[in-house]
Amino acid sequence: MTVFVRSPGELGPDLIRQIAEGARVRLDAALMASVAAQRSRVLAALSRDKPVYGVNTGAGRMAGTRLTPEQQAEHQSRLLVGRAVGGPPWLPEQDVRALFAVRLRDLLTPETGASTDAVRFLVERLNDGFVPAVPRGGFGSAGEIIPLCHAFQTFLGIGTVLADGEELPAAEALARRGIPPYRPGAKEGMSFLQGSPVATAHAVLRAASGGHVLDLQLLACAMTIDAMGAPRAIYRPELAGPDEVLADVLGEVGALVRGGSERDVLQAPVSVRVGPQALAHARRTVGELEGAASRALATPTDSPAYVGGDFVSTAGFHAGGLGLRMDAVTAALAHVGEVSVQRMHRLLDERFTGLPPQLTPDPGPQAGMVLVHKRAAGELHALRRLVAPATLGTLDTSAGQEDVQAFACAAGENLRAALDRLLVITACELLIAHQAHVLRDEPGAPALREPYRRVGELVPPALEDRPLGQEITALVAALRSRRAGLSAPRAG
Repeated sequence: MTVFVRSPGELGPDLIRQIAEGARVRLDAALMASVAAQRSRVLAALSRDKPVYGVNTGAGRMAGTRLTPEQQAEHQSRLLVGRAVGGPPWLPEQDVRALFAVRLRDLLTPETGASTDAVRFLVERLNDGFVPAVPRGGFGSAGEIIPLCHAFQTFLGIGTVLADGEELPAAEALARRGIPPYRPGAKEGMSFLQGSPVATAHAVLRAASGGHVLDLQLLACAMTIDAMGAPRAIYRPELAGPDEVLADVLGEVGALVRGGSERDVLQAPVSVRVGPQALAHARRTVGELEGAASRALATPTDSPAYVGGDFVSTAGFHAGGLGLRMDAVTAALAHVGEVSVQRMHRLLDERFTGLPPQLTPDPGPQAGMVLVHKRAAGELHALRRLVAPATLGTLDTSAGQEDVQAFACAAGENLRAALDRLLVITACELLIAHQAHVLRDEPGAPALREPYRRVGELVPPALEDRPLGQEITALVAALRSRRAGLSAPRAG
């Protein structure tokens, strides 16, 4: 698959995710002509004898130091070398490709004024599968200069790339492609290091994963309601009042459970009743993260940026808005996980279901689903520990020149881990709800019959105890890759 880009604005979250998944990139000739024209204007402006941060001056605390012409000739390359102080673990290939796609959008904007050579080199590395080894954490700068230095020093043939899971010297990776190292022109070293493309890539990718996991959680919630035979009236959309997101969730849950049998009880446990409320809040926070990512993509992040004929320092490196929203999504996912784990526990209790204790045909000799719930409880414990805000924790660095950090990338890594934990919890609830459905031996709600069938194909009911660890792992992998064939209707 190839994506054709006619303007920087087209590189929004959807295209970035496609590129992250492996799509190739082709740029419109008219777009490249506009990049070349802007580069000429930027070079003319740089020829004036005025200080331009990081171009003819030092960087950080050394911004007041003017560079000689000889120093300037090497400075843009040197910027990409000395700041590479990170180490493994490395970002996955998908994240590196998303980072490259975000950086490509930045290089195409007039505020950056990059050369067509820099743009083409980046596109070619996307298209030939060049994956730098970029650290996932361990950096406390105000922006992302440490991971970005690791990413883009490889264009110079310095540092390490990943090839088939192995580390390879960047010089060797370029040589295998028959590509000479890139030599950045005036200002281009700074442009490679500025902004917050790693945090933006996190936001774009994690928002999509969050939406997928929450859709699966909604399905698990509905299957539990149906398998328990819980009352349905509480899932009417009109009970949401003015909350449109909650109304959508209630409508989706109600559509899934409609037509199933209901036990003669007045109320289900709270965890079964408030599932839609927890899901609505989480869906809303994921939507806010997606919106923040779109705004970050549309905001000039180069520093100095070329604006109105002048070079202006910016604060586009500060990804606090992204980090705080990723922290908020992590907290929302933890709440969804808590509700899910409680629902599972209620399904194991004959007082709430009228089914055999622990959902086994032979209670006592057989453990049934109790250990699956304990696995989910362990995943929830790990998920809760991720909720402490990663974005808060400012420190002084660079002798006070950099005195605020966003740590948004750490928030992104916490969110990645939270999504993994919640996906396991979701798989456990799907298994337990399916087991209850099998033991109830009724058709269930019409809209859930196909999901029940698919879960049963992936993991047959445990009518006798067996080790389920590998089967849970396989189900999680199928859910993550969307190979499970499980989906819930979306309102609208």
